[in-house]
Amino acid sequence: MAVISKKIPAPDKVEIKTALLSVFDKTGIVELARTLSARGVRLLSTGGTYKAIAAAGLAVTDVSEITGFPEIMDGRVKTLHPTVHGGLLAIRDDGEHQEAMKKHGIEAIDLAVINLYPFEEVRAAGGDYPTTVENIDIGGPAMIRASAKNHAYVTILTDPADYAEFLEQLSADAGKTVYTFRQRMAAKAYARTAAYDAVISNWFAEALSIDTPRHRVIGGVLKEEMRYGENPHQKAAFYLTGEKRPGVSTAALLQGKQLSYNNINDTDAAYELVAEFLPEKAPACAIIKHANPCGVATGSSLVEAYRRALACDSVSAFGGIIALNRTLDAETAEEIVKLFTEVIIAPDVTEEAKAIVARKPNLRLLSAGGLPDPRIAGLTAKTVSGGLLVQSRDNGMVEDLELKVVTKRPPTAQELDDMKFAFKVGKHVKSNAVVYAKDGQTAGIGAGQMSRVDSARIAALKAEEAAKALGLMVPMTRGSAVASEAFLPFADGLLSMIAAGATAVIQPGGSMRDQEVIDAANEHGVAMVFTGMRHFRH
Repeated sequence: MAVISKKIPAPDKVEIKTALLSVFDKTGIVELARTLSARGVRLLSTGGTYKAIAAAGLAVTDVSEITGFPEIMDGRVKTLHPTVHGGLLAIRDDGEHQEAMKKHGIEAIDLAVINLYPFEEVRAAGGDYPTTVENIDIGGPAMIRASAKNHAYVTILTDPADYAEFLEQLSADAGKTVYTFRQRMAAKAYARTAAYDAVISNWFAEALSIDTPRHRVIGGVLKEEMRYGENPHQKAAFYLTGEKRPGVSTAALLQGKQLSYNNINDTDAAYELVAEFLPEKAPACAIIKHANPCGVATGSSLVEAYRRALACDSVSAFGGIIALNRTLDAETAEEIVKLFTEVIIAPDVTEEAKAIVARKPNLRLLSAGGLPDPRIAGLTAKTVSGGLLVQSRDNGMVEDLELKVVTKRPPTAQELDDMKFAFKVGKHVKSNAVVYAKDGQTAGIGAGQMSRVDSARIAALKAEEAAKALGLMVPMTRGSAVASEAFLPFADGLLSMIAAGATAVIQPGGSMRDQEVIDAANEHGVAMVFTGMRHFRH
């Protein structure tokens, strides 16, 4: 394969003589133009940017004057012209390029200030198909990429946040930019267009119901650099994909230290879990530790829901994440601050609750502004060596399933409620998962074991420890319903659950030995329901 090569060394410093300004987000653009104009820089511009600069009383040339071609087709065609792209792409120290510029009357452009149509915002707002398509920028990405490629001579700015540093460069170097700065801006420019195209391609796949497109790219915008990742020797950062799903990415940090990598991961797990419980039905609380719930409950009030969730495993809850499905009130806040907690997240927070939490200055308090809808579709992704695993979000809801009673004894109304509760929680527990629940409260949770029998035993052991801590005569697993997020492959898991005191079991079913498990349930008078849907979580 032939390789294109131009071995001309890049100059360290390039003077800004001509600038092209074409932006949708006009933050700071007039101030930037004013400073450039004062330095004698010739300004070229288009459309709304041209009008904004001209309205400020600054001398500016419309791009159509240098192309000799008017803006047409509702602005779709205005900068896609050899005069513009030649000015951006010309290698200034190449004789052939200089000759071509002279022959065709092309002026070198030293600075390009460009940002893009708000495709991400239009998509997030649920724009219709034609509107969304119309907000796909063409000329902008083309100019950005051309400028970034020719960063040896051209400075490309795509983010208003970089204007200040750029102006500092001009002041420090008599109107010039240094090569290392142009390199950094070029790298940022390509990342911007890559993320932009990623959102567009994913939108098309979604709109056309293409589940597995030939190329899948997931882009993000840096929200913050982190001190470290899961461990202190790992580097990490938090990126936003643009999805407007209420949660840790949209939440306002009302107080406390910066969220760590693990805080963000655990807080997301907690909030997605508590959102399974509709706030109009009952207050709910989920307490998470290392991405697994250690206690979940509903109650007659938010503070009762918290106390009941804490009762399941108060030892593991120490240093955990607390998620609430209703506005954090003063009474609940007063109770929570008694325990060392890393993060509290809720849809909103009262002023009284803020004042109470402020007594713990290191406690992070997040207001998410709403709850995520557990039924909404979306994508989740994780990396593997050399690859990216992408799947649709697990938006299956037990309320939407046709439950099948497979035992002689059907569950009572209370058992059925507790089954559904346990299955909702099990959806958010690392596999293999077993969850005991009673009266809208987790009684014991077994997570992440290689054997489902071990998960059942650990959950029962946790319930026994909780009973001792609470001074109960028997653990809460007595008379409980129990959920397994995947089928029970053998009767031994069921027998462990029965030994812990469970009287009703909910599981997906589908094992080759289903009948063996059903027979064991019938033998012990236990009710069993199949959901037909599993919730593996790895």
